[in-house]
Amino acid sequence: MELGAVCSDFHQEISCMRQSTGGVYSSTMRPSSSAPCITSFPGCNNVCILRRLAIVALALAFGLSAPAQTPETLSGIRTIQISALGNGPQARAMQERIAERLNKSGRLHAVTAAQASDAVLRGTSTLWASGRVSLNPRSHSVSSVNYQGYLSVELVDAGGQPLWSYLVTPSRFSMSGVADDLADQVASHLLSVVKSGAASAPAVGSTAHAVALHGAGATFPAPLYQRWFESSGQNVSYDANGSEAGLQMLTSGKADFAASDMPLSDQDSHSAHVRQFATVLGGVVPIYNLPGAGRDLNLTPEVLAGIYSGAIRKWNDPRIRAINHALKLPNAEIAVIHRSEGSGTTFVWSSFLSAASPEWKSSVGAGPHVAWPVGSGAKGNEGVAELVKKTEHSIGYVELTFAIQHQLNYAAVKNSAGQFIKADLASITAAAAGVPVTANQSLPLSILNAPGKNAYPISTFTWIMVPEQVSDSQERTALADLLNWMLTSGQKQCSALGYAPLPHEVAVRELQAISTLK
Repeated sequence: MELGAVCSDFHQEISCMRQSTGGVYSSTMRPSSSAPCITSFPGCNNVCILRRLAIVALALAFGLSAPAQTPETLSGIRTIQISALGNGPQARAMQERIAERLNKSGRLHAVTAAQASDAVLRGTSTLWASGRVSLNPRSHSVSSVNYQGYLSVELVDAGGQPLWSYLVTPSRFSMSGVADDLADQVASHLLSVVKSGAASAPAVGSTAHAVALHGAGATFPAPLYQRWFESSGQNVSYDANGSEAGLQMLTSGKADFAASDMPLSDQDSHSAHVRQFATVLGGVVPIYNLPGAGRDLNLTPEVLAGIYSGAIRKWNDPRIRAINHALKLPNAEIAVIHRSEGSGTTFVWSSFLSAASPEWKSSVGAGPHVAWPVGSGAKGNEGVAELVKKTEHSIGYVELTFAIQHQLNYAAVKNSAGQFIKADLASITAAAAGVPVTANQSLPLSILNAPGKNAYPISTFTWIMVPEQVSDSQERTALADLLNWMLTSGQKQCSALGYAPLPHEVAVRELQAISTLK
């Protein structure tokens, strides 16, 4: 069952969001090259306001995007136009449900015309049946359909600049229909962010550069990076060839920057003459293909280590059944899928298994490459997702966005507090909630098994790495401007694709570090 305009892949679906607002946003628009409007700072006077109006007028005259609103103006939003959230009656129902919730709040009011609104909420959605759930544990004659899916939304100003974004998936224990559940989650998060006035970061205009930048590396953040590089207005190309390959290209001078989910220690980064900057948070999820299973699957770290070591070979193994009483698990061999190349996602996954199982740690260990005891390899997050999708009774691991993109079920994983948690923006954000940030302390290289009842246990930072010294001043400026944009304006776009923005304190410290690039 389909709710949204389903394009050939998730990136195109996000592009559909741009086209669904009747011309409010065009894919040809680019952020203004002007400096951030100083109305975002205390003590702004009428000169500031006139300056901002002039910038907006010039932006509209030349077909550019207006500067994004700041956290202060976000809290002042009162009227919102909700554009189509896809095609079909369910998408229309979600649109109406969100409008109803906003109107009842007394804080926001839904209007029909974008011209009469302070901001526009646009989005896309997809829903698919993942199996049937028995309503009577003693009989399978009465059952209901279990759905998976998502609703991805973005709040933009009149110039199409993002103010806030979010992605929701069905609640595990919702009593309402799935469409109402998704709409209610979006409305709740939107009301909360407008009430608080919070935003992920201030907006920073991108500056056009004559120099072209080339990056390579992690497939984990590739969907977001491709969106960022398009939106930033800079000339950036990117090869999603895996974290290990990206680092090799950077250190050999074949790339201007590398992306990696495999951070370097302070000593290793110094030896390699690179600087690393956390850019966003994501979650690695266990995806599976179990026709007819019905409910969401629960998995523990120990069971996952057992499956990937070959100690657990069948889906109806007692260790899996013990944590999935309501599921109909087949007497079928588990087809194990893993990455075939050096991968930061594999580094995260194998590190998680090593922490869970002393046997795995001693026999297999953690790293971008491991000697897999069982299974078949596929290249990239994309390759793993595709192979799992076409292989019945299989299991694999990918970044959350790839599970959603390929309409794959993914399991809830038991965290350090003993709770089975599914990856979503809230649970990934919770994993980073306790990250210590001090002036003289490096960011933790791992947030696996983070404490907290609601923390998703396989959450991670992903990183951009740049040379310690860049001799070409134009290239150095272009890199600094790109990083600045990613850590400010870019943070407002990441949630729509299933990535969590950096904690505010982390982003601020990263921005300070960028100013020291040589």
